[in-house]
Amino acid sequence: MKKFLHSLGPAIIVAAVVLGPGSILTASKTGAQFGYSMVWSLAIAIILMIGVTALCARLGATLQGTPCDELARRLCRPVAATVGIIVFMIAAGFQTSNNLAVIKAVSPFIDPKETPWLSKWLPVILVSVLNAALIYIVYRSRSLYTPIERAMKALVALMIVAFLANCLVTRPSLSQTFNGLWPRLPDTGGAKGDLMAVMGLMATTFSIAGAFYQAYLVRDRGWRIDDVRRTFIDSITGILVLGGITLVIMISAAATLSGKGKLPESVSDIAAQLEGLFGPWSGIVFTVGIFAGALSSFLVNSMIGGRLLADGFGHGKSTDDRWPRHGTALALLAGLAGGLIAFLYVDPGERGAIAPILIAQASTMIGAPALALTILYLATRKDIMQDPRKRPPRWMLALSGFSVIVTLIIAWRIAGKLFG
Repeated sequence: MKKFLHSLGPAIIVAAVVLGPGSILTASKTGAQFGYSMVWSLAIAIILMIGVTALCARLGATLQGTPCDELARRLCRPVAATVGIIVFMIAAGFQTSNNLAVIKAVSPFIDPKETPWLSKWLPVILVSVLNAALIYIVYRSRSLYTPIERAMKALVALMIVAFLANCLVTRPSLSQTFNGLWPRLPDTGGAKGDLMAVMGLMATTFSIAGAFYQAYLVRDRGWRIDDVRRTFIDSITGILVLGGITLVIMISAAATLSGKGKLPESVSDIAAQLEGLFGPWSGIVFTVGIFAGALSSFLVNSMIGGRLLADGFGHGKSTDDRWPRHGTALALLAGLAGGLIAFLYVDPGERGAIAPILIAQASTMIGAPALALTILYLATRKDIMQDPRKRPPRWMLALSGFSVIVTLIIAWRIAGKLFG
């Protein structure tokens, strides 16, 4: 078992970055709003995530260069640069929501009536210090992969403990959870916008950017064509951990918050309701889980955006190269700026709302179809398909093809919601 756990790495990092505040909050709101009825949507997202992550891991082990290198060689450098920009924008969107989530996790502990100045500026100071510390780590660390892998394993373990503890206290219905696997749309009373939380849940769980980055993490780990089986085991294990934690969060919310009238619109709402039902420790444990999710997602998400941006322009294939470090710092700063603008320029009475997080997370799906097509393109090149050792299994290609359709549908629905 120890050897097996030690062999895991790349997909656990992917799971950690996907299990950010957006996934936690959208899973909570989906469970609170629709009960157990949308478990099937999470199952579909996890199946797609397994297929695409496993395919990207295989590409990382079998391609001669990085995915952006291959795009530049097979098509042209502007295509690779465009992919890098798309991933950077997706990472910046996630990073904005990560900063907002940290602010909202701190805000409930400060009474704005007693200390109005502190309630406004202490979260700003804390999130700014956190970003500054991460930028320092990016530039001062000699090697980033190994310490990040260890840190992500620890934070994922902390999330498992925190959210499983809440699940044991809430005691959700197993029979209703299994019934929720049957696909059906809930009654929203004709309000199509009510499905926005579900769109956000699928967008955050089926993270095409996280799956795409698996190809880079596999190369960082040193796995090549002889390690293809190991990449598959790693991928399926890491994504099942992601799905298990998200499911626990969703059904815990379904058991405690569904049908309670007013839906939770903030971290403080969820923590307060848990505290009212099960005592103060439940709210504290949930907040600890939120912090673990934010920290696990913060640095790696920025590394995804920064590294892909640099590699897209042909400047650095390794996390430890100079330009990927610059790109990571830029992603951190972009997310910080977005989070602070959203916090400081929203009406004070609405600062707890998680709508900005839902929109920021869901809107990243608009760039997802291009990434899904890119992955499918790289996996179906003639030299790949004619080599038995490199050729992906048909089920991986089928799920990746289906992911293109799913991302297009979700992007269309989200675009209609965001832009009317």
